[in-house]
Amino acid sequence: MRGRGWLPVIGLTALLGSGVALALPSVLGRTIDTIVANGNVQGWLAIATGLVVLGITCSLVDSFAGTAYEAGTTAGLRHQLVRRVLAGGPAGVRECDTGDLVSRVSGSAVDAAQAGIARVTAFAAIIPPAGSLVLLIRIDPWLAVAFFLGVLLVIGVLWLFARRTAEVSLAYAETQGRIAALLTESLAGIRTITAARTTSVEKRRILALLPELHRHGLETWRVLARSGAQAAVAGPLVLISVLAVAGIELANHRITAGDLFAAAQYAVLGAGLGSLTGVLGELARSRAGLQRISLDIEPIAHGTLSLPPGPGRLTFDEVTADGLRIDLEVPGGSTVAVVGPGGAGKSVLAELAARLRDPSDGLVLLDGIPLQALSSQALSSAVGCAFERPTLVGATVGEAISGGAVNPLRTLASARATRAHDFVSRLPQGYQTPLLEAPMSGGERQRLGLARAWHARRLLVLDDATSSLDTATELQISQTLANDPLRRTKLIVTHRAATAARADLVIWLQRGQVRGFAPHEQLLQDPAYRKAFQ
Repeated sequence: MRGRGWLPVIGLTALLGSGVALALPSVLGRTIDTIVANGNVQGWLAIATGLVVLGITCSLVDSFAGTAYEAGTTAGLRHQLVRRVLAGGPAGVRECDTGDLVSRVSGSAVDAAQAGIARVTAFAAIIPPAGSLVLLIRIDPWLAVAFFLGVLLVIGVLWLFARRTAEVSLAYAETQGRIAALLTESLAGIRTITAARTTSVEKRRILALLPELHRHGLETWRVLARSGAQAAVAGPLVLISVLAVAGIELANHRITAGDLFAAAQYAVLGAGLGSLTGVLGELARSRAGLQRISLDIEPIAHGTLSLPPGPGRLTFDEVTADGLRIDLEVPGGSTVAVVGPGGAGKSVLAELAARLRDPSDGLVLLDGIPLQALSSQALSSAVGCAFERPTLVGATVGEAISGGAVNPLRTLASARATRAHDFVSRLPQGYQTPLLEAPMSGGERQRLGLARAWHARRLLVLDDATSSLDTATELQISQTLANDPLRRTKLIVTHRAATAARADLVIWLQRGQVRGFAPHEQLLQDPAYRKAFQ
């Protein structure tokens, strides 16, 4: 049974438990009156025993179902959140901090999973006081008046507590997310921080938010303590007022001793509303958690088309995106270098070609088909990407190359073509070496990234993907690209003049505009182009 499937069970046990709480005082009251009247109490005692057993059973089932619901719902929310984040692609999470996203998945999902239980528990907790009011009216209307006035005071305390707790819980969770984001950012650049001897400065930067987190935490405890103290006063007032009225009514022979006992128990149920501060606290935290996991990330929409036969012609049809404006056609089967100063739009161009983002205006087409119209399978099989700092994913080195696909021959061919096989074969367990245990330089990681992209059959997009390779290895890979038997189109973002010289054409970008689109030798006549490599 999935997590949400347990919620009806929790609701049923809560209702039964509330029914037992309401029925037991009346049964015990009748038992007392029967004893006073020297009657046969065995029947009433049997009913009371059955109610107690039913209450215990409901509590046990509720405890098990609550744990199962929480675990299942948390897992489901985490799956849903991870799918939403990954489906959004780079564009979808560009405005999100990695650490904050991790905090939402790991912590906020747990809080959000409490929402169902907290709502059911809060609703079920209202039933005994409401039922007590009705039953007290049947016993004596004045008892009901005393009970109602006391409960109103408790409800006021709980309302103020719930409103303030929701605000503080959200602020606390958001501050935690910001700290996680700063820590993740620092861990990503730990080598630079250590080399620059700025560890203490970085520590102060990350922990600068601790006083704010401390303040929110203290405010949470103050709200809880204040409401707990108020409930501790308001709760007994309900009991005292009901008992006082019940004593007067008993003295005036308007109620029996059993009625007095039942009224006292119902007053206890009303006073117990004060204990709802814990439940309302959970409800407030769950609402904050739901807000945190409700990310506005649009998934990448794919079409249903496949690619027709073609050479891999890449067309940018009046495309604009993030300051880049481009309108040109890359001939199929050609190797095209993309050069330009920092901020010229080289990486944006590469992301558009690989459909890691969509243009604001215009279309990017591969062999005449808009990339947005291609199915996910058609796009992944046709286009491969490699980056300057590849993130390797998988349990083993082999999985990092194959992307999880079980095809040892293709993995080996990709590794050989990108010269990754040279160092992978020297690892202790070869391609089965656990990825976390494989010592690799930046260039070796880049070769694995290239090998992972090598499966593409129509277009290779290499965003500075050979920047960490030594000259000899880069030359070997360049020769492999030049002698590509599939004659794929290659779009290579580079800062090296030698790489541009080996390309068929060069896209020269400046300030988001195409300054030139021609062979390297032709562009070299322009001094501004030569400065792009200095």
